[in-house]
Amino acid sequence: MNSLLMSLMLVTPVLLILALGIVGFVLRYQRRLLQQQEELRREREYAQAQALEAALLAQEEERRRIAGDLHDAVGTMLSIVKLHLSGLPESATTVEMTAMLDQAISEVRRISRNLLPAVLQKFGLAFAVEALGRAVPEGGPRVLIQQLGEPRRLPPHHELAVYRVVQELLGNGLKHAQARQITVRLEYGDHRLAIEYADDGVGYNHAAIEAMATPDTRTGLGLTNLRSRVAVLRGVLRHESAPGAGTRVWISFPAAYLPTIHTTPAAAAPLTVSLTS
Repeated sequence: MNSLLMSLMLVTPVLLILALGIVGFVLRYQRRLLQQQEELRREREYAQAQALEAALLAQEEERRRIAGDLHDAVGTMLSIVKLHLSGLPESATTVEMTAMLDQAISEVRRISRNLLPAVLQKFGLAFAVEALGRAVPEGGPRVLIQQLGEPRRLPPHHELAVYRVVQELLGNGLKHAQARQITVRLEYGDHRLAIEYADDGVGYNHAAIEAMATPDTRTGLGLTNLRSRVAVLRGVLRHESAPGAGTRVWISFPAAYLPTIHTTPAAAAPLTVSLTS
C-alpha cells in the first residue's frame, strides 16, 4: 500500500507536468495559428488595396491621356474647321455653324479640364473643392462648401483621390438627390481629414440598397466607386439615408500633410468644372 502511494506521489507530478506541457503546446500552437491567419488576412487586404490603387491610378492615367487627346487633337481639329469656315461668305448657315463650333470647342475644353483638374494641381484641394461648388449651374440646388481647420496640401495622388471623392459625392447628389441644398464639409485635423456630405433630397432605402447584390444597382448610386476610392485612402465610410429624409455620408482617413507653404493664389479665370466623373 505504501509502495503504491509512493508510486502515485512520484507519478502524479510527472503527469501534471506532462499535462501542463501538452496544454502549453496546444495554446502556443493555437496562438501561432491565429497569428499566421492574421498575417495572411493582412497580406490579402494589402494585396487587394495595392491592386485597387493600381487600378485607380491607371484610370487617372487614362483620364490624362484622353484629356490630352481632346485638347491637342480634337480641339485643334475643331479650331481648324472654324478657321476654314470663317473664310466662307457669311450667311445664316455659316453663322449658325460657327456658333455650334464655338460651343463644341468650349465643351471639349470643359471635359478636358474635368478629366485633368489643373486647378487642383496649381492651387490645391481647398481651392479646387470651392471651384466645384461654384460650378453648379443656376437652377440647380444650393451648394455649400464648408472647410474647417487649416487647409493643407496632401501628396498629389492623395489629393487627387480626395478630389474625386468630393466630385463623386456632388455628382451623385446632383443626379439622384433632387435636393434643394447640398452641403459638403471638409475638416482638416492634425493627422486626419474628414468629409461630411448632406442633402435634403429624396433619399433612398438604405437597407434595400445594401441587400441588392447586383453591381449595376450599387454603381447607379455611386457606392462602389466611392468605397473603392475611400479604401485606397485607407479610410472609413458611413452613410445614412431614408426615403424622403435626404442622405448623409461621413468619410474619414489618415492624412499625411505636406509642409505648409503660405501662398496667395492669383485671380483665376472663371472656372467650369463638371461634377460627374
